[in-house]
Amino acid sequence: MNTEITTLETEDGIINDGFILRTSSKKILIATHGMGSNCFKEREKIIAKKVLENGIDFLGYNNRGSELVKNIRKNVDGVVKKFFAGTTYEDPKEGYFDIKAAIEKAVSLGYTDIYLQGHSLGATKVLYTYNKLKKENSELLKYIKGVVLLSLIDIPKVLKIYLGENYEKMMNIAIQKENEKKILDLMPRESFIHPISVKTFLEYSKYAKEIDFAQYSKKDYDYKELNNITVPLFMRWGCENEMIEQNVQDLVNMISQKLNNPKKDINYVSGADHGYTKKEDILANEIVEFLKKI
Repeated sequence: MNTEITTLETEDGIINDGFILRTSSKKILIATHGMGSNCFKEREKIIAKKVLENGIDFLGYNNRGSELVKNIRKNVDGVVKKFFAGTTYEDPKEGYFDIKAAIEKAVSLGYTDIYLQGHSLGATKVLYTYNKLKKENSELLKYIKGVVLLSLIDIPKVLKIYLGENYEKMMNIAIQKENEKKILDLMPRESFIHPISVKTFLEYSKYAKEIDFAQYSKKDYDYKELNNITVPLFMRWGCENEMIEQNVQDLVNMISQKLNNPKKDINYVSGADHGYTKKEDILANEIVEFLKKI
């Protein structure tokens, strides 16, 4: 096995750092992390070890939403400009460029079977990217052989639950700041679980339509975006301190009934939290068993 440090250059000129654990395999799992995170979490390390033991290489990378705040350089209409990035300032829809760059890197290295994995907001980004590639009839789709979504959550709903009676107050603050063209200002500390800009707060609330795939509280929701996934699909949640309002078994049953994919594997990890702390081995083994069947 070789460990290679790599860079992933996106269409809009951002350079993301990553690493590839390589063997002679033509199969690779690409992992996309969630909010305020990075590619070196214990969960991803354990998953990487397990898939490597089973003939699948691993690509981890830091997307533009990694950590809380950082500077990036982006190409805007041919001009390179500096921007704030990180979880505090990101537009999750731009994760499309990061994931696409990772797929293109894998293809350039000769991989023929690519599995996309996302955790939390990373799962939302993977689902958004898959659907966007499908709309574009992208050639990259032929390389994607499976999708792994870990703790896909209803972000707008979770935000409403978290804020409770303060939701309208925070929305009014954000909209006023937007009207004043101050979208890079930070929201009040109590508005989110970590520092968040007005811009990003509105992406999770006012402008969330394009990423609002997990409307678990709506009984008549058709889960079109999830049903657009035609390759084998693996979904998991935790059951303790998970960011869902339903009983996890009820959620698993409901999603299983709603999705038409004949090769779906939908369940939860007993005793796991949102990050699968201390349950990483169980999760990794279940992912490996799923991938071995593809």
